[in-house]
Amino acid sequence: MADLSERLNIRRVAVLLNIDVKQVETTIELLDEGATVPFLARYRKEMTGSLDEVQIMDVRDKMALFRELEKRRAFILETIEGQGKLTDELREQIVKATNILQLEDLYLPYKPKRKTRATTAREKGLEPLALKILEQGNFDVQLEATKYIDVLKGVADAHDALDGARDIVAEIISENIEARDGLRKLFRETALIRSRVVVGKETDGEKFRDYFNWDEKLMICPSHRMLAMRRGENEGILLLDFAPDIDSALQLLEKKFVKGRGEVGEQMKAAVSGSYKRLLQPTLETEFRELTKDVSDIKAIEVFAQNLRELLLSSPLGQKRILAVDPGFRTGCKIVVLDEQGKLLEHDVIYPHLGKREAIQAEDTLFRLIAKHQVEAISIGNGTAGRETEEFIRKIPELPKEISVVMVSESGASIYSASAVAREEFPDLDLTVRGAVSIGRRLADPLAELVKLDPKSIGVGQYQHDVDQPLLKKKLDEVVESCVNAVGVELNTASKQLLSYVSGIGPGIAKSIVDHRDENGPFKSRKELKKVARLGEKAFEQAAGFLRIRDAKHLLDRSAVHPESYSIVEQMARDLSCEIDDLIRDKELRAKINPQKYVTSVIGLPTLKDILSELEKPGRDPRKSFEAFKFQDGVNCIEDLREGMRLPGIVTNVTNFGAFVDIGVHQDGLVHISQLSDQFVDDPNKVVKVQQQVMVIVTEVDAARKRIALSMKGETASSKIQTKISIPKIAPSSKQKTGNDWQDQLAALKGKLEG
Repeated sequence: MADLSERLNIRRVAVLLNIDVKQVETTIELLDEGATVPFLARYRKEMTGSLDEVQIMDVRDKMALFRELEKRRAFILETIEGQGKLTDELREQIVKATNILQLEDLYLPYKPKRKTRATTAREKGLEPLALKILEQGNFDVQLEATKYIDVLKGVADAHDALDGARDIVAEIISENIEARDGLRKLFRETALIRSRVVVGKETDGEKFRDYFNWDEKLMICPSHRMLAMRRGENEGILLLDFAPDIDSALQLLEKKFVKGRGEVGEQMKAAVSGSYKRLLQPTLETEFRELTKDVSDIKAIEVFAQNLRELLLSSPLGQKRILAVDPGFRTGCKIVVLDEQGKLLEHDVIYPHLGKREAIQAEDTLFRLIAKHQVEAISIGNGTAGRETEEFIRKIPELPKEISVVMVSESGASIYSASAVAREEFPDLDLTVRGAVSIGRRLADPLAELVKLDPKSIGVGQYQHDVDQPLLKKKLDEVVESCVNAVGVELNTASKQLLSYVSGIGPGIAKSIVDHRDENGPFKSRKELKKVARLGEKAFEQAAGFLRIRDAKHLLDRSAVHPESYSIVEQMARDLSCEIDDLIRDKELRAKINPQKYVTSVIGLPTLKDILSELEKPGRDPRKSFEAFKFQDGVNCIEDLREGMRLPGIVTNVTNFGAFVDIGVHQDGLVHISQLSDQFVDDPNKVVKVQQQVMVIVTEVDAARKRIALSMKGETASSKIQTKISIPKIAPSSKQKTGNDWQDQLAALKGKLEG
């Protein structure tokens, strides 16, 4: 049984997320036992109350934040009690604190400090003078100060005494909870971020020119702009300042603390000024720097995660024989042929761009490989010489029309080529040949190939190198895990990298599965997984439903039906006097099934409906069907562009300020958020997605700076807007709120990613 604080936290999570307490309690219990998010969302709906992946992660992350808060609360109570200073009133305040900032403010006066000006003053015996000034009674300040002159302690005169006393008062003011809260409100409502160029860095910092003299309200500064300015600061180009109007801040503090008149009032004003300028303003600037950086990081990470999800779930061509080309001019085009499972059959090099004779030889080589291996599709990397190679291949008159010629993004292919994964798979091949293999496999199954790469190298992020790196990795790993389990994995062909993202498996067990497969041949059933070293009952329970065996004798081994539910399907078949394959083939038979009849204390209607849906299309791929794309003929480089051109393109990256679109000229163009639609757009992801095919209009070309401005105005309605895939999203809505104040909202955002 959870202790009182745990039960309170469960109740808080339920209230914040507007779900039932029992749902939270059960979900946390299952997660603590090692269940994964995909497993709970797919196979434990009765227990979680049909929470989806986003909700389960919300529960997990919010609970983690509350647990961390409880640990800190216990530590603070223990520390203050150890000092003998824990009063009943203070204990009650600490127990009632609802966020980390409140806790830290309460702890601040008791927190062990390094030597400060105030501690030095206290050592000189000046605290009584400070407290007398703080009381602001009617007394002669100068005369009182002379009582504390002590040359041996370093107090030479009344001036020294008052300086020290003000340092103590300043520290007391800086530790006042109401003062800190008031200034936080002022920062939140009025603080500006000011950016100025470092003198002499104007030329070196040309790319930051927009921020050489920039002022903006801090709390509404867009995340991409905040990250850009922070990058400029880190590179030594910009100077940033975060603060409200100083007069407003001093006025706020004086109203609270300055009550006396005359000399004592002047001493208090001086102490207030010192407290703000020396203690409070730097502390709160640091706090708001961290806050705005955290929020900017999280928003940038969410954008990256959304883009990565769309890319991983982009349409696969499927199991086809593919000829893949890694294009090049002088060094030639590396070509490989892959079988239906992505296995390398043959590789060669052609030089179609070095003259007529070489072009003829290249055609002959292509024809030989196409005929020999019965090639069904050609995949061409979109890097250097990509468009020229595509044009060369498309113009071969004898090329069979049924062979699709597709340009594929090669972002990260060179990183894969030099990776340990590629070296292990192709130890004897040149890097460029490995790259061609990756280009071919990306066409067949983007998800299976891209999981081999560090997501940061795929090229769909926004300031990904500036954000919190551990946080980024956690989020992207969650996205990959979600996508892999949503699609499902073919057990007998999946790589170690792909298997490692399956629920309950991980890198170690993935290696054991592949080793077992290599030693014993293909798995014939899911049950055989139990023979794999290190794969216990818990891992089997978590993983089995997400693994498929295409040629399995038991038809349900090919589906997303979990082995724990096979007996239910078998009973359905018996009740209808038929076989399981009859249920799959015959819609009318399935229509006769009454799910209510099979409800048990463990299996409810949500799972039964999932089972019936799976029987309709066992093992179906939730990704959209592949749709071929072709760039505009004759537009191969930036010099070919003219303002007003209407061109087809593919969205390669979506950011907070717009979308980048590949129009086939080796340089993506930007559709600014203001140009995405005829309607107002507050979030580019509502209009476009990565890998979406769109029509754009060229509005501006700067060949020297390699900048292309595009517009989709007037094109949105006719663009091929992708339909939503019914796979749970991980990235939360930017409008989602889980708390009533900005600290809770930030904590909720951070919790989603930190776990």
